[in-house]
Amino acid sequence: MSTETVTASVGLRSERGAVLGALMLTTFLVALDSTIIATAVLTITSNLGGFAQFPWLFSIYLLAQAVTVPIYGKLADTIGRKPVILLGIAMFALGSLLCGLATSMLGLIIFRAVQGIGAGAILPMTMTIAADLYTLAERAKAQGYLASVWAFSAVSGPLLGGVFADYLSWRWIFLINLPLAALAGWTMVRSFTESAPRRKQQVDYLGAALLTVGAGALILGLLEGGQAWAWDSPASIGIFVGGVVLLVLFGFVEHRAANPILPLWVLTRRVLVASSVTSVLVGAILLGLTSYIPTFTQGVLGTSALVAGLTLGALTLGWPISASLAGKVYLRIGFRATALIGSVLATVGAATTLLITEDSTLWQVAASCFLMGAGMGLVASPTLIAAQASAEWSERGVVTSANLFARSIGSAVGVAVFGAIVNARVGDTDHPAPSTLSSAVHLVFVVMVAMAVVMLIASACMPARKSVPAGSAGTA
Repeated sequence: MSTETVTASVGLRSERGAVLGALMLTTFLVALDSTIIATAVLTITSNLGGFAQFPWLFSIYLLAQAVTVPIYGKLADTIGRKPVILLGIAMFALGSLLCGLATSMLGLIIFRAVQGIGAGAILPMTMTIAADLYTLAERAKAQGYLASVWAFSAVSGPLLGGVFADYLSWRWIFLINLPLAALAGWTMVRSFTESAPRRKQQVDYLGAALLTVGAGALILGLLEGGQAWAWDSPASIGIFVGGVVLLVLFGFVEHRAANPILPLWVLTRRVLVASSVTSVLVGAILLGLTSYIPTFTQGVLGTSALVAGLTLGALTLGWPISASLAGKVYLRIGFRATALIGSVLATVGAATTLLITEDSTLWQVAASCFLMGAGMGLVASPTLIAAQASAEWSERGVVTSANLFARSIGSAVGVAVFGAIVNARVGDTDHPAPSTLSSAVHLVFVVMVAMAVVMLIASACMPARKSVPAGSAGTA
């Protein structure tokens, strides 16, 4: 069945406006969670303890999301998009409930993994369904609506997080997801009916297990190195070597698997490789900012959680504004040129963070965040849509998931690296001195500049396309 036929059959049986509304709601579910927790880190650690372990609140969520995204992508290409996104919404709601009831940092970290398993289905499925329903030219407009969700979350997320942390309870940061998840699931059930080809395929569970344990071992080594054990200790060396060995085995399994979780053909297409490398760096930079900008403004500049959230909101506001414009830009000048413009903006924004000190104003911090967000909005969307546009319906779930898998892995590894850098300076304390914390976060900014430069190089490696066909749903 051709891409156009599948797209038409899905579109005819679904009210596209109502489905887009459902996709916006499910996107909001994940977008809100990505901004609302960052402003309450210090409040949570003050209540539960374990400041040195707080990067795991991000890493475990992102790792669980990353390793499940390819599974969901394969399932979506096999049984359809609707059952996969409904499963993701249910898992996300369960994880949110458990997080809201957590009584220890360890429990909260475990329950964040459950949330991540649900998020692994939600975000790639919203993007895949939008790609199914809309042609490439129409996607530019639909993308603007989806980007507006991130803009609204940029404002409401930090505000809600700050209000909950300062005036109510940090537990509401997670419990607020329950009614939103219920509404999102109900809307999707009522509005979206797909007519998709079903193929009976065996899921590559061995590959998924090797990927999960291997990547998890590397992230564990990065987060706990220098804390739970010395970097050159037998435990540290064993964890890193074991993780690498498992990932090598994963590569062999994928090469021989009849239905691999991450098909090796994604590494043979230039557009997919370039977009995935870019996504890795986008994910790492994003989590570096969202993890440590609120921590810096609260712990060094002495602001409240609410003010820290508003400062971070500049990042998550700049991103959707530029992403909503990216569609018009890449239809005019092409995917690569658009990504290059965004990479330059992000690199300049990253460089300005090096000027942030203990005497900096909140406006200076917010300006750096906004510039980086605006740049990454022009990078993330065009590179993802370029990858989607190169695939047929039967490949689009895997292609979308591979791109988002790369971003999630970048986020998880990035926050682990940044956590290791900060923990090495801060040490084992729940209340680091402002000067020590400032020095540690400055090193995070230095690494982010290097990552932004590499992202610029990766964007330059995208295939050059001066124009894209306006009416195509599946090819570019």
